[in-house]
Amino acid sequence: MELLKIKKLPKIELHCHLDGSMPVGLIKELSQDATILADQLQAPKDCGSLKEYLERFSIPLRCLRTAEGLEAAGRGLLEDVSKENVKYIEVRFAPMLSAHEGFSCRQVIDSVLRGLEKGYRQYGVHYNVIVCAMRHHSIEQNLTMLKEARERLGEGVCALDLAGDEAAFETSGFRELFVRAAKWDMPFTIHSGECGSVANVKEAFELGAKRIGHGIALQKDKELMKKFADHKTGIEMCPTSNLQTKAVERWEEYPLLMYLQKGLKVSVNTDNRTVSNTTMTKELELVYKSCDYNNDIISQLLRNAVETSLADDNLKNKWMRELNY
Repeated sequence: MELLKIKKLPKIELHCHLDGSMPVGLIKELSQDATILADQLQAPKDCGSLKEYLERFSIPLRCLRTAEGLEAAGRGLLEDVSKENVKYIEVRFAPMLSAHEGFSCRQVIDSVLRGLEKGYRQYGVHYNVIVCAMRHHSIEQNLTMLKEARERLGEGVCALDLAGDEAAFETSGFRELFVRAAKWDMPFTIHSGECGSVANVKEAFELGAKRIGHGIALQKDKELMKKFADHKTGIEMCPTSNLQTKAVERWEEYPLLMYLQKGLKVSVNTDNRTVSNTTMTKELELVYKSCDYNNDIISQLLRNAVETSLADDNLKNKWMRELNY
């Protein structure tokens, strides 16, 4: 497999934030501010932490306060990913960050779904939405969002997530939210282990998460790694983002290859296409180069993504056949 062919491979993305992946041109258009520079939207190369990384979301979030902005963002993302042969994407966003008086959480969710549906019809990229509860929001806010999103489960919404500053808010404080999600048959993934806390990874596993986001700290617990492998719990890794947020200091510390060797269901994702200035192609190329141009590793990562996705089984079977390159 040559590097130039990676762009042509069919791809599945499971961890992509809508607000962090809006094209620069669309942000300028929606904000009516042509002076916005890419540097204002992208994390600096010397980014020091997840907290600093998250500061880059303020401008795009201002563009996601109307139905028009949310629809445009959804459609625009599918246009963008279609250029590198992404077949399916699970788009995540936090509805309560866009809701305000006169614009309800339900309206926010429906606006994004309309935009994604337009994108699907134009570009043929299949999608699902993962709604994010926020760590800095109250349990009441997050439960309100979950209740509204549950009404769209199977109609574009596929799962719940917990996002935000993991270092400041432990996952154990959100047990009620995920117990409720389980009672309502709402699958969930949880940002876990991005900031060094293996306790958060263990909590996510014990709560019944289908996947976890990032999962860097899992490497600290061999017994827990075996449980992840046995249960085929997915791990959504985002190499460029993980390096930027200092989840690891350098590639040599990155546990992706070790996870694969232990049979864990790792996938590679962008996290935030604009904030991290990346694409699925770039992420896979980074892994390919860093793992001695090993075709089997790329193949396994792509298959893991299909297997741990929340897509329809018929589509998953179709994509598995397409990956027999």
